[in-house]
Amino acid sequence: MSSVVVSHLGELSLGELPMESWMSHLPCALWDTPLYHLAIPGSHNAITYCLDMNDRSPVDLTQPDMLQKLDKYMKPLIRPFVYKWAITQEYTIKQQLDCGVRYCDLRIAHRPNDSSTDLYFYHGVYTTLTVETVLMEIREWLDAHPKEVVILSFSHFLGLSQELHMLLLTTIRNVFTSKLCPKMEALTLRRLWAVGYQVIVSYEHNIASCHSDLWPHIPYWWANKCKAEALIEEFEHRKQHGRPGGFFVTGINLTEDLKYICTHPTESLKDLVMSTYPTLLSWVKEQTPGSRVGSLNIIAGDFITESHFIPTVVRLNEKLLKWSS
Repeated sequence: MSSVVVSHLGELSLGELPMESWMSHLPCALWDTPLYHLAIPGSHNAITYCLDMNDRSPVDLTQPDMLQKLDKYMKPLIRPFVYKWAITQEYTIKQQLDCGVRYCDLRIAHRPNDSSTDLYFYHGVYTTLTVETVLMEIREWLDAHPKEVVILSFSHFLGLSQELHMLLLTTIRNVFTSKLCPKMEALTLRRLWAVGYQVIVSYEHNIASCHSDLWPHIPYWWANKCKAEALIEEFEHRKQHGRPGGFFVTGINLTEDLKYICTHPTESLKDLVMSTYPTLLSWVKEQTPGSRVGSLNIIAGDFITESHFIPTVVRLNEKLLKWSS
């Protein structure tokens, strides 16, 4: 059967599949491959397309004291810089899913001095959309795409009390209901399709160990570099030590520091990303999913609709077919 699949691939590359439903269109030879051995495209800081541009909205509390002071007293000067470097995605969550994203990096916060229990996303500043609103949008999208599976990584919690964590968990369960996948072995598309599971929630908090429907935090390889070559060198070094056993993310998102921002005053994060994507995606094309030492799994980036990032990642799964032929 695998030779038939490979000959079929000669007609249609996996990168040419309809990206809104690429999982359901994968060759049957991959239906029994654990999801943590597939190449899966991911969105770094997925909900930054709706950052609050209202100057009354504070910068988030993880920002350096110096930036918070400058923002307080020189807001008209500072805010444009914050927005230019805080936005990592321009497309809505439904558009990202339509484009093929199946891993979402979700950073959750409770706004300071907010008497409500509403939760938001944040990166530099807080979002205008609440967590519940975005999760409902994901649920609606999944209803329309019953064979697609998404991995939602809840992390970098800011200002959440134990009570707010429990409210968030209740919201997750109320929104996704029977689509929530409990911790289980043999996490394959065939098995998930059989029982209707579509959502894997990883949760970077110790309460995850107490709940069967919360997966542990997914390791995120972050190079903390602002040059593509330095990022690639860091990942090549990590690959030599072998991949983690379950899900893990290789984040090809570059990180600018204050020095870089000050020496590139007319640039934005998107400018940096677009100038480095050719180098980064050439490296991605050379990578291989699977269980072997040096294999990758989820590959996450910024501005994921650009430069054929998503089809490039999905196409890596062809290498798994060639091994099985």
